[in-house]
Amino acid sequence: MSGHIEPMVGRYVHVEIGGERHRIYFEENGKGIPLVCLHTAGSDNRQWRHLLADQEFARDFRIIAFDMPFHGKSNPPPSWTGEEYQLTTARYTETIRAFCRALNLEKPVVMGCSIGGRIVLNLAIDHAAEFRALIGLEAADFQAPWYDTAWLNRPDVHGGEVCAALVSGLIAPQSPDVTRHETLWGYKQGGPGVFKGDLYFYRVDGDLRGRVAAIDTTICPLYLLTGEYDFSCMPEDTRRTAASIPGASVTIMEQLGHFPMSENPKQFRRYIAPVLGEIAKTPSLSNKQGAHA
Repeated sequence: MSGHIEPMVGRYVHVEIGGERHRIYFEENGKGIPLVCLHTAGSDNRQWRHLLADQEFARDFRIIAFDMPFHGKSNPPPSWTGEEYQLTTARYTETIRAFCRALNLEKPVVMGCSIGGRIVLNLAIDHAAEFRALIGLEAADFQAPWYDTAWLNRPDVHGGEVCAALVSGLIAPQSPDVTRHETLWGYKQGGPGVFKGDLYFYRVDGDLRGRVAAIDTTICPLYLLTGEYDFSCMPEDTRRTAASIPGASVTIMEQLGHFPMSENPKQFRRYIAPVLGEIAKTPSLSNKQGAHA
């Protein structure tokens, strides 16, 4: 039996965030429109491996997925000496923009899930002109916490196992066992306190209620896709958010939960393929404006 080598390639890029150099790990495949993918809280870019390996999408897109600092193969910054990790809106936004600049990406598409979906909304509010399109998976302006974060970083509890247990119910019942377990395995391997620190952004610092109405989809198209089985970001949360954003596209994905790209990649592909197809066929708004100048 011959070996099968997947098409994506992993590398490190040195990025300045907060005045300090960070060594950021990313994987990529394809050529064309840059598509930057953001993982969920407490996990890493392995969630995007099925999309990264999709050669049909890779014909039109340079698909890129990176590990946030403290996640996966991206270490904490050199100055870190054990302080509690807390992700903030400002830090998260700066990290994404700095990564895109470091790779010299021109008008990338950004697609994020969960906390990545929330930060996509913030990018649309404050930095829409920098992007060709924005895609929020399991995205809403706010969700009331349904969990106790104190359990996520305790010396008497296995942090990885309790993180995986917490999110296990967010996976749709139709998701295949192999991808269900793979999704949860990523949570079991997270660094101490990292999931809890990400949720600081999600439940406290990243509250966008009252701000999403400022999003102008004529500057940058916004696509919101949410799984019908997601009880963290429920379909009604996404619909409520989109109601304040004229021109936002909303899709409720059947048989999917909170981790569509990893829990059931084939089902997710049914929904993301039309979105990526539309983006690929539509000139960027900056090009349109230049043509009419």
